[in-house]
Amino acid sequence: LKEENASLRSRISKLQILSETQADKMRKLERKLEENKIKEEKETQDLEAMVQHVEQNLQLMTKRALKAENSAAKLKQENALLQVQLNNYKAENEALRSGQSASLAAVKQNAEAAFQNLLTVIANSRSAVRQLVSGAESLQLVADLLKSIDSISEVPEDGQ
Repeated sequence: LKEENASLRSRISKLQILSETQADKMRKLERKLEENKIKEEKETQDLEAMVQHVEQNLQLMTKRALKAENSAAKLKQENALLQVQLNNYKAENEALRSGQSASLAAVKQNAEAAFQNLLTVIANSRSAVRQLVSGAESLQLVADLLKSIDSISEVPEDGQ
C-alpha cells in the first residue's frame, strides 16, 4: 500500500508539473493572441486612415482635372476667336494688297498682333492639355492604389 501510495503521489506530482506547464503555455498563447489582436486592430486603423487619405487625394485630383478641363475648353474658345480674328486680318491684308484699304505697314502690324495672340493661345492650350494629361495619370495612379489596397485588405475565407 505504501508503494502504491508513493507511486500515486509521484504520478500526482508529475501530473501537477504537467498541468502547470500546460497552464503556462496557455497563458503565453493567450498573451500572444491578445498581442496579435492589438496588432491587427492597429493595422486596420492604419489601412482605414490610408484609404481616407487616398479618397481625399482622389477628390482633390478630380477637382483639379475638372478645372483643367474647363480651362482647356475656355482656351479652345479663345483659340477659335483668335482664329476668326486671324482670318479677318488675312482678308484685310488681301484687301490692302489690292489697294482698297490702309497702308501695308498697318496690315503687317495687325497680322503680327494676331500671330502673337495665336502663339499665346497655342502655348496656353498646350499647357492646359499637359495639366489634363497629368491629372488623368494621377487619377489612374490613385485608382491602381485603391485596387491594390482592396486586394491587400481581403480576408481569406478559412479565417486566417
